[in-house]
Amino acid sequence: MVHYHQICTEVTPQCPIVDTTYGYRPNLAANIILLVIFSVCTLAQIFLGVRHRLRAFTVATAVGCGGEAIGYGGRIMMHVNPWSQAGFKVQICCLVLAPSFLAAGIYLTLKHLVIFFGAEKSRIRPGLYTVIFISCDVLSILVQAGGGGIAASDESNLVKIGDDLIVAGISFQMVTMFVCMCLAVDFGYRVFKHHSMRDVTMAEVEEGRELPRSFRYYAICSSVAFVCIFIRCIYRVPEMAGGWGAPLMRQQAEFMVLDGAPSMIATAAILMTVAHPGIFFPAIGSRNRKAALIERDAASPIESLQADAVNEKSRV
Repeated sequence: MVHYHQICTEVTPQCPIVDTTYGYRPNLAANIILLVIFSVCTLAQIFLGVRHRLRAFTVATAVGCGGEAIGYGGRIMMHVNPWSQAGFKVQICCLVLAPSFLAAGIYLTLKHLVIFFGAEKSRIRPGLYTVIFISCDVLSILVQAGGGGIAASDESNLVKIGDDLIVAGISFQMVTMFVCMCLAVDFGYRVFKHHSMRDVTMAEVEEGRELPRSFRYYAICSSVAFVCIFIRCIYRVPEMAGGWGAPLMRQQAEFMVLDGAPSMIATAAILMTVAHPGIFFPAIGSRNRKAALIERDAASPIESLQADAVNEKSRV
């Protein structure tokens, strides 16, 4: 179908919608809603990030949400003209790359969680979470960006190469996320086991298991967001592996659910915004990091988290 893109610039009897890459006109209302959702999340991430001084996390999440917003702007362009090459290139590049930045935002918080709850319970040193997973994420972004640039070219012989690079980048990202997920689950289990076994009485055991509701809310939301991004990667691999115009790529319902709304990336962006670490995990902020570490050395992580929750309420 590449030859159609070389001669078609708008929908005509000779260039019907069915012969476009997606084979349909993107739903206008759904894509406008997604554009608004990601735009609001972008602005909220910037505001909260500046307020709580989370530079790296803010850059990652704002770029991720902003990229999604631009991508759905491209799909709106394709609603107006399904043959729009500009709209196609914008949406394919942005929607492929943006989730990697959201994943990077979660990677950045792991280091501080490990430091806060005790590095001795982690399989790897805290600093390695940032070095390993951010490096892998950057590599996957570069591979996907290169593939997207090549695939969006007008040279038909390069499209397959670009497609293969995108699939390789997403597959690498999926493996990276799976390894990170395993390490995070293992660390969480070790923390839970440590607090379950360190006290003598049942009352103390139950107290050791308790966490402030605010932190539990943050942990659950971040975990669900990470899983949503992971599921999106699983969907993207067979979608892109089938090539441009493959049956899975031409299913609008599957795309909107697994890559847009009402779940996956839109859900991940919303959860990472409403459960912002600057609010629900204050120890990650540059204003609170030194004080939190000092407090952690003098008390248990549970007590420190409870103190963070009280301080946050008092500020509000």
